[in-house]
Amino acid sequence: MAKPRDLTESDFQRLAAFRLALRRFAAKADSNARAGGLTPQQYQALLSIKGGYAGREEISIGELAEHLMLKNHSAVELVGRLVKAGLVVRTPSPEDRRRICLRITPKGEAILRQLVHANLGELSVSQQIMQAMLDSLSE
Repeated sequence: MAKPRDLTESDFQRLAAFRLALRRFAAKADSNARAGGLTPQQYQALLSIKGGYAGREEISIGELAEHLMLKNHSAVELVGRLVKAGLVVRTPSPEDRRRICLRITPKGEAILRQLVHANLGELSVSQQIMQAMLDSLSE
């Protein structure tokens, strides 16, 4: 097994800057979600349903739980709140009636689009720091 290279002061500084950039982005995204009338977890759920599985318009509650790293019962509770708010609909899967599928409503899509637009703008602010860290990994 190869011996890992010695860490430099620069390694610590770049990793600290990267972590700070991630935390700032997450804090701003959470703030944007609240300003949009959602909890951060509701925003993350909508984002996972819409963009977590390429080419799919709906996902199962189990997939949502996996994507958000939640227990299944916690995902069920979250979905219940999203349904009550009119942001998501749930339907039984045509292949397996025990499996519940989730789809974003037009109302949920409109809110999600506003938040994603704001968060992509925030992400571009942190891009240089994050990219520098990623680039340093290939050195």
